[in-house]
This record gives sequence, structure tokens and C-alpha cells, in this order.
Amino acid sequence: MTEAKAAAPAPEHVLDDEGHFHATDAPIELAHYVWEDWAALGFFWLLGLCVFYQFFTRYALNDSASWTEEIARYLLIGTVFMGIASATRRTRHIHVDFLYRLMPAKAGRTLSTLIDLLRIGFFAVAVVLTLQMMTRMTSLMMTIIDLPMNIVYAVCAVGFAAAAVRAVQVAIENWKRGYSVLERPEMVIEETIQ
Repeated sequence: MTEAKAAAPAPEHVLDDEGHFHATDAPIELAHYVWEDWAALGFFWLLGLCVFYQFFTRYALNDSASWTEEIARYLLIGTVFMGIASATRRTRHIHVDFLYRLMPAKAGRTLSTLIDLLRIGFFAVAVVLTLQMMTRMTSLMMTIIDLPMNIVYAVCAVGFAAAAVRAVQVAIENWKRGYSVLERPEMVIEETIQ
């Protein structure tokens, strides 16, 4: 029993003998982020800069920039729709998994596969509907900025298309693994889909 205790690594001490604080950070790993993560982050930072500029012009200069509210709204839309694809890839959307604990494993597997197919279908239909809306609204312009609204709708279409592709990849991974996060929420792991 004393040999087992000796083999265990010593706990890391934050303070040394002289009372100085020593801590090491974990290495920063950015490899698991893909293009939709970076796009959502980019939209988010642009949104933050836009809102800061609005705040600054309103309260520091007492002359509010009128375009910032509309552009901030569109940047928030971009953040959300790029985030949809990112959350789909990581299977981080809200799930109700209580039902799977009550049903037999085979029924749970069948229902989980059906939900994967419905998710793919939903995103595919959303892409088609967004593209149809874009073709009907080609002359619609933004309210304050003289730019076409199809820029905003194009971001939504790209987000839905990326989510549809990620949903297909997640369904394939679930099929290969033999279970999904719905069936085994305790087995949630960071997805490695690139």
C-alpha cells in the first residue's frame, strides 16, 4: 500500500517554499476550431466593435451614428447563423434525452437515427427556402445603408448549408459509433469532425 502511494505523482504546489505563486497555464489548442467557428467569432467581434462605436458616438460625442443599430442587428444575425453550423458540428444543440433513458436501446437507436435524418432535412429545406427568398427580394435594400439585403440572407444561407453538411457528418459519425449523444449523454465528447 505504501508502494502505491509512492508511485502516485506528487500534487502540484501553487506556492513554493518562499511563498511565491507559481502556476502554469494549459497550452492553448486552436486546432479543433474550423472555419465556421472563426466566421462566428469574426461576426461577434465586428458586432462588439459596432456597438462600442455606437456607445462612443452616443455618450462621448453626443452625436449618435445612425447606421450602427442596423448593422449591429445584421452582425448578430451573422453570428447566430454561423454559430448554428458550429453547434451542429459539436452536437451542442439543446437535446431532450430523458425519453431515451426510458425506452429500449433498439428503439432509442431508431429514434436517434430518425432525428439525425430530420435534422439534415430541416437544414436542407432551410437552405432552399433562404435561396428562394433571396431570388424574390433582389431589389430590397437595407434601411439606412445602401446595400442589398441579400448580403444578410446569403450569410443565413451559408450558415444553413454549413449546418446541413455538418449534420450529415454527425449522422455518419453516430452511425459508425453505434450511438448518439441523445442515447448516451454521459459520453459527450468533443467532436473531431473537420
